[in-house]
Parts: sequence; C-alpha cells; structure tokens
Amino acid sequence: MSFTYPYPRPSVTVDTVIFALRARDLSVLLIRRKKAPFQGGWALPGGFVDENEPLEAAALRELHEETGISGVTLEQLGAFGDPGRDPRGHTVSIVYYTFVISELRVIAGDDAAEAGWHALRSLHLAGGGTGTRRRRAPDVTLAFDHARIIEAARARLQEKLHTPTLGTAFRLVPQHFTLSELQRVYEAVFGRTLDTRNFRARLLASKAVAALKAGEARGAGRQRLYHWQT
Repeated sequence: MSFTYPYPRPSVTVDTVIFALRARDLSVLLIRRKKAPFQGGWALPGGFVDENEPLEAAALRELHEETGISGVTLEQLGAFGDPGRDPRGHTVSIVYYTFVISELRVIAGDDAAEAGWHALRSLHLAGGGTGTRRRRAPDVTLAFDHARIIEAARARLQEKLHTPTLGTAFRLVPQHFTLSELQRVYEAVFGRTLDTRNFRARLLASKAVAALKAGEARGAGRQRLYHWQT
C-alpha cells in the first residue's frame, strides 16, 4: 500500500564527528568535498541515507566509504535541519559522534577528494572555542552548518566530563587511567590548560574517581591507576 502526503518531505542525511587527541588539543576528521555544493571545501564525513537503511548503519557506511575508517563506536548527537543549511533543498541530518585517543589512519574515497585530521584551532567555528588558550587565525572554513555541529559535539563531550557516570557508547579515557592521562583529556576537551594541583584536588574531593589497589601503576614514575566511580 502506498501513501501520499500533502506536504513536501525533506531529504535525510547522516554526518559523523570524530574527535581525537592531539597533544593537549582536539582534532576532528574532515573530508574535502569532490562535488557541489561546496566543491573543494572541507566537511564532516557523511551523505544521504539509502532506502530502508538504518541511520547508524548509514553513518558507518558513509564514514568507511569516504575515509576508510571502520569499527568505531558511534553515539547519536542529534538532528540538524534548519531551512537553508543545504543549498540543494530542505535536508535533515542525523549526526553521530565519537572520540578516539589517537588519530586513525584515513584513506579518502567515494565523494571525498581528500581526508585528514584538523586541529580545532585551525577551524572557523562560530563559538571561537572555549577557555583561555590563544588561538591563531582560522585557515579552514567548513561547508553547510558543520561548524555549528562540531561545536555541539564538543559541548556534548564536555557534558560527559562534567558527569562522568553519564552513559556513553564510547570511552573518553581507558577503563583504568592515570590522573595525568585524565588531565590531558580534560584540557583537550575544554580547550584550556589546567593547574595540575587544583585539578587533582578537586577531582579526588568529588569522589568521581577511585584509585586501584596499591602496586597497580604505569608510565613515567609508575603513576597510580584510577577508575571512574559508578
């Protein structure tokens, strides 16, 4: 049985925001568009959802086709569908995001002429970033409303760190971590340098983390390992 509706239906796309650690900063995976609109511009990996295709499956497919990346765990960020965001017509994008500890190897394909990791400070983001770290002039302007999407994904990461027991499909740090490793993640996600003594004092006072038993350590100076309290 077929149905018709007395109003136009928007197109549905998916986009994926993948963050990675780069020193004490974040980088994000982008592709250079091979076709119009915004031909030659940088954008998030993504594309149109095929008929009868689940949304997350579409996001994983487009990510693999355009960057060669597979096997990552995604979490849905939300929907973006403001009129005018896509010059081809009314398009609603369902956005997924994730975080990886280090930048993965990428291979451009399909609609991507190029794929690569870009430091957030190099992007022209509407919010201009957070924190007190000085930012150099942006050299990458993003297609569509992808600057807004990246800002929203970063804000969601910040929420995860404010509420570390909040359920998430992926981990911002390994299951067991040193306080130095955790501070590095906080500094990258929030975009500012933190005083080590104050950071550790406030974190331990909050009871958000707990130390593993004595003798479990790693890294330089055999730093003690911790885990999130659940």
